[in-house]
Amino acid sequence: MPSQARKTRIGMIVPSSNTCLEPQSYRILGDRDDVTIHFARIPVTRIALDKSSDKQFDAVVMRSAAELLATADVDVIAWNGTSGSWLGADHDRRLVEGITDATGIPATTSTLAYMEAFRTYGTERIGLFTPYTGDVNEQIVASYQRDGIKTLDHRFLGLSDNESFARVSDAEMRPGSLELAATRPDAIIYLCTNLYGANITAEIEAETGVPVLDSVAVTLWHCLRMAGAPLLDPRWGRLLTSA
Repeated sequence: MPSQARKTRIGMIVPSSNTCLEPQSYRILGDRDDVTIHFARIPVTRIALDKSSDKQFDAVVMRSAAELLATADVDVIAWNGTSGSWLGADHDRRLVEGITDATGIPATTSTLAYMEAFRTYGTERIGLFTPYTGDVNEQIVASYQRDGIKTLDHRFLGLSDNESFARVSDAEMRPGSLELAATRPDAIIYLCTNLYGANITAEIEAETGVPVLDSVAVTLWHCLRMAGAPLLDPRWGRLLTSA
């Protein structure tokens, strides 16, 4: 007979060209053996403000991926992508309702994880760093404003090929991060689950005193929180160690 005891299981829907979030999520977990993560991929290759890009985030495709993850008896399902940050948080709220209706499993997204972190930690003023193009950033700023989050300043790298985001180096992220910290936001946001922002979170926090919220870490934090599991080590973001 199989054992009745099991680890916490997190299901994540992953953009197909993302090479960061799977290894980074396990790197963040470190030597923990109480949690396992299980992934399903959907086709996503380009980030832009047009219909062909938006079609990548179709709710029907998401539900199909979620239904596959549900067969692994996961405790929570996350769309581990930041598309809701420019499509709007309400888009993601409808998405998770559909996933939960289809599977019976609680669901979240990277965007909704950020919204929950903002609410939990009283974050109202942010510095935004992305690998995206400037027009995508402007859309994110406007979307966040509708949810009561003010962007004091933002930086972007001008990229649209999703695979390329994971090749952004720590050195390319540091200058913009320090410039954003100088505006004294409540937090710096590394927005993209294919960006290795968590690698420099502890360094930027120590140098500037400003909290950093990285998309991969924040999404994992929210999944752990929803599943009732212990949260994260402070090296991945000092805020994410508490509920």
